[in-house]
Amino acid sequence: MIKSKIKIRTKYVPAGIKILYEDRDIIVIDKRSGLLSVKANYEAEKTAHQLLTNYVRKGNPKSKINLFVVHRLDRGTSGVLIFAKSFQIREKFAAQWEHVEKKYIAVVHGTLAEKSGVIESFLAKGDDYKMRSVENSKNGAFARTQYKVIKSSKHYSLLEIQLLTGKKNQIRVHLSENGHPIVGDKKYTQQAKGRLALHALSIRFKHPFTSEEMTFETKIPDYFLTYFNQSNNR
Repeated sequence: MIKSKIKIRTKYVPAGIKILYEDRDIIVIDKRSGLLSVKANYEAEKTAHQLLTNYVRKGNPKSKINLFVVHRLDRGTSGVLIFAKSFQIREKFAAQWEHVEKKYIAVVHGTLAEKSGVIESFLAKGDDYKMRSVENSKNGAFARTQYKVIKSSKHYSLLEIQLLTGKKNQIRVHLSENGHPIVGDKKYTQQAKGRLALHALSIRFKHPFTSEEMTFETKIPDYFLTYFNQSNNR
């Protein structure tokens, strides 16, 4: 793991967040499932953005330090998340984002006939606010998801996923439409129980100021592996 350039101030680190790295330009965290990345109409305070803003201000509500969102994870998705400490750094991230390597891990229902592959479609938001694939390319945004099976049981499969494009709910939609929805996905399947079994496992990028190649990786949540114990293989 890359060592932080700034000492992690453990006194101010909020619950539900593990700080993986911090320097004068960026902060990289491991977000827990159930925590929003940024403010939504229905939740103003308990977001990763708000909690981390309080952290970088060292508990001083009068501080002028702000954080800028580099990318987002759905509320139910845990894992690696990056924030920039200035607008300029966020813009440098945006300029290189298509070259950033993002890997996820997911538990899905069923066993896949193809143990690796790429799912492609054009995604559009419906009147019900759900994303779905559409036939006409003019009505949607191109989305590409690469996957490989790394473990399977009678009822479930553990997938490593590389996000080749970054569209809203892309992984969730592609796997659901492919007949293997993510476990716990209450939005795209009727079989939802427990938390969403989707985790942002790792991210690799060039530091927007120093151009240093950086990789951050987290461990697979223990919860995911419970789907592959003996009781779930029956």
